Amino acid sequence: MSEYVYPVLFGMGCGLLVRILMLRTDYRQYPTYLHGKIIHIALGFIASALGAVAVPALKEGNITAITFLTVAASQFREVRNMERNTLDQLDSYELVTRGSTYIEGIAIAFESRNYLVIFTSMITTLVYISFNVYVGIVAALACFVTSKILMGGGKLKDIVDIEYVKPHFVDEGLYVDNIYIMNIGLPERQKEILKYGMGFVLKPKDFNARTTISNLGQRQAILHDVATALGVYRDSGTPALVPLAKRDLEDGRVAVFVLPQNRNVERAIEIIGNTPTLENAIRMPTERKKKEE
Repeated sequence: MSEYVYPVLFGMGCGLLVRILMLRTDYRQYPTYLHGKIIHIALGFIASALGAVAVPALKEGNITAITFLTVAASQFREVRNMERNTLDQLDSYELVTRGSTYIEGIAIAFESRNYLVIFTSMITTLVYISFNVYVGIVAALACFVTSKILMGGGKLKDIVDIEYVKPHFVDEGLYVDNIYIMNIGLPERQKEILKYGMGFVLKPKDFNARTTISNLGQRQAILHDVATALGVYRDSGTPALVPLAKRDLEDGRVAVFVLPQNRNVERAIEIIGNTPTLENAIRMPTERKKKEE
């Protein structure tokens, strides 16, 4: 039996375990249970095998093993495209859509997690071969912690303060605080909106946060997460019941208007706060100003 069998199996096991730990179905219900998870676990197994096998191949002087990693990179890019295309098609059937920015963030996350699996299996296999299984276990634990940190990402509550404000009408105009949302002329619809509607004001903590939450994709992600977690009081063909997020042009605050089926203020604030800060929405104009100075 080859001396590399146990290190390779160990590295594959660690890589696969990292992928399983990073694969979580939460209130957003993606990836789907059960078949969506099977696909990603299978891809995680392939990624862990590639990373683990690459180490002994390179130690034996087989430089062509690097080509396997380049092939893996192209394949996992296809995973990103697969996720993007799937979610784009599903999004048209959502009562409150995710939006392209949110979808692209999900697709990037699934691609990057396969690379984390490769790195984990490579590092743990290399440490096992260079030292022993006990040091390999320590390396695996370090990889687990690192992957957990990298998987987390930013949350909206880190950059904004969230306050509940009851929606109200001024003539036909719907307002959350002093921020105009939309025009509703029918008295029946106005009563419906006042009965089921909830409003929240997001106050940015700094100028960077103001620019980030002004992104339309970031605002749509908030609306989608609230609608997914708490339900939405609307159906197709009811434009007056569409949740909206509008910006105050003076100070950069964002008013969020939603019509949840579960009207739980504390839960809604928690959901908004836990909405991911989308990578494609993050802007840091103050950092650029510092560099120019």
